[in-house]
Amino acid sequence: MISRMTDAHAAPLAGRAMLVTGGSSGIGRAIALAAAHAGADVAVTYRASADGARDVEREIRALGRRAGAIRLDLADIASIRALGPAALDALGRIDVWVNNAGVDILTGANASLSTVEKLDLLLAVDLRGTMLASWQAAGILGSQQDGGVIINMSWDHVLTGMPGLNPQLFAAAKGGVLAFSKSLARSVAPRVRVNVLAPGWIDTSFGEGLDETARRAIADSTPLKRWGAPEDVAGAAVFLASPAAEFMTGHTMLVGGGVVM
Repeated sequence: MISRMTDAHAAPLAGRAMLVTGGSSGIGRAIALAAAHAGADVAVTYRASADGARDVEREIRALGRRAGAIRLDLADIASIRALGPAALDALGRIDVWVNNAGVDILTGANASLSTVEKLDLLLAVDLRGTMLASWQAAGILGSQQDGGVIINMSWDHVLTGMPGLNPQLFAAAKGGVLAFSKSLARSVAPRVRVNVLAPGWIDTSFGEGLDETARRAIADSTPLKRWGAPEDVAGAAVFLASPAAEFMTGHTMLVGGGVVM
């Protein structure tokens, strides 16, 4: 038993295959690379950044793992339906399915959309897209003898709220993901485990666009006195995907430095 635990600690995802949606940059990229370092074969999806996804794929292959890069548009039902077969073709099997991809309404062209347009995008991509992908994942994982793990992405502030129009829109979609995941966990147990990651202030493209005063204020308001890094979320994802979390389902793990407790 001690030897088995030591081996699992050294490579907790050895022999497993993971799919990470939205894996070309940011949190998804960090999860994909952390999983590969933990022993997993990993396929990532992208919508627009093919170059970023190919870079991640090359890094995973350099570790001696199987890898794949798959184009996915979560607003397109046909694209979601094609995802499972494409991932199985790339990896041979799927043991862990991470629904990380989501739409950015805070930076880039989407930041200038109307309120209703932002809402429609969030509901179509983050909520409906996650639900459709989760149902497909549950079907694939549930048909396997060893079952599998689904990890969905929410937001820590759905538990407490945050003032502002964009937070209201984001909370509606990400709160829906959290609530849906709990019901899904009850529906697909015991063969498939479903858990949720709820990041807080993570230093991705939104954080990079803030001035230093705003960045400092956010860090000062955080009990751990810093912004989170994508790697902080990746560490939690590897844990939830590993045998160490095999008695956890329907759980929401906050990765926000203690802002929400």
